[in-house]
Amino acid sequence: MDAAPDPITPEQFHDADGTDDWRVLYWGAHAFFRTGSYAVGVRFVAAITALDEVVRHEPDIDLRHEGVAVKLISRDIRNLSTRDLDVARRISAVAREHGLAADVEALQVVQTAVASPESADVTPFWQAVLGYVRPNDTHLVDPLRRSSSVFLQPTDAVRPNRGRMHVDVCVPYDLVQARIEAALAAGGHLVDDSEAPDWWTLADAENHKVDVTAWIGRGSVRLEEERPA
Repeated sequence: MDAAPDPITPEQFHDADGTDDWRVLYWGAHAFFRTGSYAVGVRFVAAITALDEVVRHEPDIDLRHEGVAVKLISRDIRNLSTRDLDVARRISAVAREHGLAADVEALQVVQTAVASPESADVTPFWQAVLGYVRPNDTHLVDPLRRSSSVFLQPTDAVRPNRGRMHVDVCVPYDLVQARIEAALAAGGHLVDDSEAPDWWTLADAENHKVDVTAWIGRGSVRLEEERPA
């Protein structure tokens, strides 16, 4: 069995050469390559899955008419690693060989956060109604990693029977300000920027809140998902 790879931070991933196509968001390094057709996308997927490094690493690959999305994470350490750097560079090289360009603006990861008093155990309900798996005490995830994760956020600030929800939107670090400005121009308002640049809290005209974040400068990607047994 291969030795566990050395973990790296999101910032170290972005600072490394050959990672311009990729952005670290929730739960890994992501890239989206525009193809314009299934046929082109299928050829690209076949080419990258033929790489020995990709076969051993088992990234998540999503084929759509518009393009191919790839997510990298070292599952054995539930974090980014030097292995992810190597695989990212190889996949980008294959994309160039096929004449494909990465579209960073297409990248985002959405998570729903449910806040409730610590005395109210709502996790079993959300796990059952969503058909998700529970990798830890605070998160529920789609077992096939397709849909947004759910973060169960215990807090004493919410009174019983007055639960609250908000949405977390993770976008590339170099696009986060543009996303915030677009939301404000569309009628939103800034609620709290005291945690910036980790995240900004915005709200719509009805005071429904959203945290906009860019996963950069963190110590790890905090991988919350794990493959079910």
